[in-house]
This record gives sequence, C-alpha cells and structure tokens, in this order.
Amino acid sequence: MYTEIETDATTKGNSTSALIEMRDIEKIFKTGAGDFTALNHVNVCFYQGEFVSVVGKSGSGKSTLVNMLTGIDHPTSGIVKVGEKYIHQLSEGEMSIWRGENLGIIFQFFQLLPMLTILENVMLPMDFAKLIPFQEREERAMHLLDMVGLADNAHDLPAEVSGGQQQSAAIARSLANDPPIIIADEPTGNLDSRSADEVFKIFTTLAAQGKTIIMVTHDSNLAKRTDRMLLLSDGELVNTWIANAFPYLPDNRLLWLTQQMSVHSFDPHQSIPLPSNQQAALYLFTTGPVEFVTSNGFFGKHKVRLNPGDYLSHADVQNFSEEVLGLRGLNGEEVKALVLDKNSFQRWMDEDRHDKSLLTKAAMDRLSAWRNIGESSTGK
Repeated sequence: MYTEIETDATTKGNSTSALIEMRDIEKIFKTGAGDFTALNHVNVCFYQGEFVSVVGKSGSGKSTLVNMLTGIDHPTSGIVKVGEKYIHQLSEGEMSIWRGENLGIIFQFFQLLPMLTILENVMLPMDFAKLIPFQEREERAMHLLDMVGLADNAHDLPAEVSGGQQQSAAIARSLANDPPIIIADEPTGNLDSRSADEVFKIFTTLAAQGKTIIMVTHDSNLAKRTDRMLLLSDGELVNTWIANAFPYLPDNRLLWLTQQMSVHSFDPHQSIPLPSNQQAALYLFTTGPVEFVTSNGFFGKHKVRLNPGDYLSHADVQNFSEEVLGLRGLNGEEVKALVLDKNSFQRWMDEDRHDKSLLTKAAMDRLSAWRNIGESSTGK
C-alpha cells in the first residue's frame, strides 16, 4: 500500500511525545516581484534531549524556520506547538514571557553588550525574566560561566576575550533561566575549528543533560555529529532517510527524490521482487532487516542483509547474476520502504549522467563489499 512520504524520520520514533511540533508550516513573503515561498509545508518534530542540526544552502529557509520556532515571525499557515502551547496564538506580551521561560537563543555574532562584563551579560536574562531570585543570580551566573570554562573571565568585558570565549559566554547566557530549548543560529560561523569544536562539546553535554538543542549551521562536519540532521532545500525538508542514504547527491536531487518517492509496505509472507526496469526501480528500506534470496549462494554462505537506511536500486541489480532471486523480510514482520517507480528512475538516469555515474559506482562498490563478506565467511 502506498502512502504519502514523511520528511521527518526521527531517531526517537513514536514512543516519545514530541517537545516541539511543526505542522504544515508555510511562510510566504510578499515582495515587489511577487510572492516568495520561504517555507513550503514543513512538518517536523523535536524531542527532549535531542541535538538536531539544520543545514542547507543560503536562502534555503533555515533562518525562517528558526524564526518560526522562536516566535519572532509568524507562519502564513500551519502551527507550531511547544509542549501544550500553540505559540503563535500568544499575544506579544505572552510570547515575551514564554520565550524567557522556554528558550535560550544563541546568535552567530554573540550579541553580548560591550559595556557589561561577561558576568553581567549572563545575569541580564535573569533580570528581565525575574525567574531566578535576585540574591541567587550572581551565584548562578558564576556557575554557568564555570561550566563553559569562563569563571576566570567573569569580570572581563567582551572585547577582552576571544571569539570562542564570547560564544561560550553567549551559551552561558542562553542557560540563565534554565530553558528546556536552546536555539543556536550559526553559533560557530565566526569561530576557528578548535573553538567551534569546544562549543559543539558544550552543546553535546547540554543535550545529555536533557536540553533540546536546535543548531542551524553551514558546517557539514559538525552537523553530521549531531543526533539528527535536517536538510532544507528551497523551503522544503528533504526526507531524512533519503539525505542519509545518498550523501553524494546535490540538495535539489535529494528534494526531487523526496517529492517522487512514496512509502510501500510489503507483505511479510511474500517475497519482495528485485528493483527492475519493469516495476519499481529503487527501494530505500525504513524497516527491516531484509535479506537476499539466492539459488546457489551468490554471496557465499553469509546472508547479506539490508538494514533500515540501506537502499537497493536497479543499478545494483544489473550487476547480479541470475542466482539472486529476490528479497525477503526477516522475523516475519512487515517491511516498509520508500519506493521510486521505474519511469521516474529512468527519467533521472536519462537526465543526469553525473548522478547515473555516481549511482553506478556506488552499486559496484557495494557488490564488491557484499561478495567480500561472503568470501570471508567461507574462509576463502
């Protein structure tokens, strides 16, 4: 049975309720040249204790997405729900109070007040929100500065410390009122690699303590180290399964696959046909595992399995011998996959020789790896 593809493939699954839900978010800006769609029906959830990165080219909609989460901007349509609150239904006064209690926001350019010391900058959100008793604020600020390694710089002005230290101070400031959610917009954009890594380690520690971290970044190396990476392209979320399975494809192709592929459920009691140029030509499995059915040990005695996140395309099958008959699910459970039909697959291969070459090379490398596994299992 085919169903609409979901772009939000999370690591938490359905067992944990979402802390943040963005449902069918659309943002259209009116310009002199006409309407510009910055976000196009975005659906995504974020969970407590999760460290999520948001990536994409300039103009892809990253900052607009963040503005929806912080309540700085309102969607044209759709809802943002944080906990039990629909935040865009709040008045400006209610929004300000809610933001002070629930969000810590970190900017690319630090936004520390230059005339205040590092300590005073960290205390400032406490003075605004008045959630922390007055007599406890300095002690709490010092504790936060100690946590990010800045206790010795508490009485320095921002100009007297390095960029990395200023960003660490901004992180401490974001934690002033102990918010459950940290939003970081390009927090390492102006830092050297060593300072960026230190900031990343702080975020990782905070997530382990239960904070939800949402980080917008251009640094793909840092993004890959987070719990989950969301890719935006032309205001739309690329399906996470697709982005992870095909890291060598450009963003526009990943978005096209998101739009073209659909969910298919396979009967656990029937064999799954191989991708072909007669039926579906690409499977990306989202449940599993599945294994190859062979007539005579094509991969040796070792049974090659495809796990959730693995794909199989017609380019792979073209390298198989007739000994590979099909696929089957294990454990008697239903198998689900994102499926690309033969016509769309063929159009893709005809239109883009570079992508075809990449897919063909990946197929050859994968076949070689599968055979090596089979040979090693038989002692050859």
